Amino acid sequence: MATNKTTKAVEESEQVANPAPAKTAPKQTSSKAKASSAPKASTKTAAAPKKTAPKKAAPKASEKAEPTPQNSKQVAQNEDKKKILFVASEALPYVKSGGLADVAGALPKALNKQGCDTRVILPLYMDIPNSFRQTMVYVGNCYVTLSWRYQYCGIFTQQYDGVTYYFIDNEYYFKRHGLYGHYDDGERFAFFSKAVLECLKVIDFKPDIIHCNDWHSALTPVFLDCFYRGQDETRNTKTVFTIHNIEFQGKYGDGMISDVLGLDQGARRLVELDGCVNFMKGGIECSNKVTTVSPTYANEILTPFFGYDMQKILNNRRYKLSGIINGIDTAKLDPMTDKSLFKNFNLENFGDKVKNKTALQELLGLPVREDVAMIGMVGRLTHQKGLDLLTCVIERLLNMDIQLVILGTGDWKYENQLKEIQNRYSGRLRAIINFSSDMASKIYGATDMFLMPSKFEPCGLSQMIAMRYGSIPIVRETGGLKDTVPPYNHETKEGRGFTFVTYNADDMLYAIERAVGLYYDYKEEWKQVVHNAMTADFSWDNIAKQYLELYNNL
Repeated sequence: MATNKTTKAVEESEQVANPAPAKTAPKQTSSKAKASSAPKASTKTAAAPKKTAPKKAAPKASEKAEPTPQNSKQVAQNEDKKKILFVASEALPYVKSGGLADVAGALPKALNKQGCDTRVILPLYMDIPNSFRQTMVYVGNCYVTLSWRYQYCGIFTQQYDGVTYYFIDNEYYFKRHGLYGHYDDGERFAFFSKAVLECLKVIDFKPDIIHCNDWHSALTPVFLDCFYRGQDETRNTKTVFTIHNIEFQGKYGDGMISDVLGLDQGARRLVELDGCVNFMKGGIECSNKVTTVSPTYANEILTPFFGYDMQKILNNRRYKLSGIINGIDTAKLDPMTDKSLFKNFNLENFGDKVKNKTALQELLGLPVREDVAMIGMVGRLTHQKGLDLLTCVIERLLNMDIQLVILGTGDWKYENQLKEIQNRYSGRLRAIINFSSDMASKIYGATDMFLMPSKFEPCGLSQMIAMRYGSIPIVRETGGLKDTVPPYNHETKEGRGFTFVTYNADDMLYAIERAVGLYYDYKEEWKQVVHNAMTADFSWDNIAKQYLELYNNL
């Protein structure tokens, strides 16, 4: 998982156009006796902006807006749409710590283009920029029971890029810096998972599908089956649960079952695994469908090496498991319009790409050579990303006629090792121990190849971005890397990159040697690989059609 810091890019994201003035939430009351020592929940989480023009207030929980002659046709059209509530612990442009935010920010928009009514719900974190918070509209409030707890739940809403977002407000749980890593994360996200269902009466939305993501919202299908099935809003609702990374499952002591979740003895089996509470197990057991973010990863997690002790449960529920690859925002990730590049280019004027290489060489103090094979890496410097393979053979790699540019942060041992090696190979290696979206784009736009030797990779986005920018991926055949980077075949001239199978440093080095050899010795074939990579379709529109087919078959 990535670091919990919200990126500067999120903080500087654009304002929502013509927002409705915020209606201030009522003052929250305290919880029951046992919760009374906790800090008070939110009173005015989203401050009201200066009023511009009067607008009709959102209906109260018990009220429903009456259709008028002007909007009755629109109401009828909305009723015909498939209604999807997308539940996530993070989403762009509001807050991000990892790839889930990219998915939650892009997939709902793509589903709406396919004719759905997809809405997103997430916690109202303190880390959400004020530029968004100040323009949110207060919808109403309700109370959520977690065993003996009786917690306030405010609901705010906002439209962004054609998608309706809802925000669950409770300052006791969410008025703190950082999304994850707190001592009470189990209770925080149990509250969020249940609040999703409790607030449906307030927002007057009856979803056909509730699509949950990772362990943070995995209890929503459990609570739905145990407490909410008889209610009008959710009587016929189906559920989908997506695993983005099975390593993180939400494991806690089994005392939480009664003390927090409020489940009876008959329901213990839904969330209990190896003597612990396991949120992800609950999502797998109770959802109608379980998906992963690539077809290969769906098969990998059925094995002990990738399954992290969940493989037995998944094999028992294999009939509901499938994989759909993630996409990328091809409008934003476009080398022809990316403002971070020194020189914009596309496949038609691919010759301009080399200007990005020479400009980056000058910026980083590398020898300026148009003809040198430049390899890039962007990501976390961790064992999972294959840094142990790289550092094992990096001196052999740097003795080749290449330049290597690495951007990222991670384990201190890899950071220090790369710094030390850079001192001895200053003309061939630049390790930028930092992260910058601007520099990442520059590396994608400048490099000829992109190295991603991951030990496991549920989906991976970097290899797709690299191909979009004409940087040919060198990857290990695992998870989404295998699904998105078919190896280049000299005979058929098909394929988009260079791959190796075994998690072995020599195999990785051999794949790099094959790529560098083709780059130097077979220029016309190299152009074919670049063409194959840059014309691949990784857009969310295509992915959304696959999800819609999944929803339609529930």
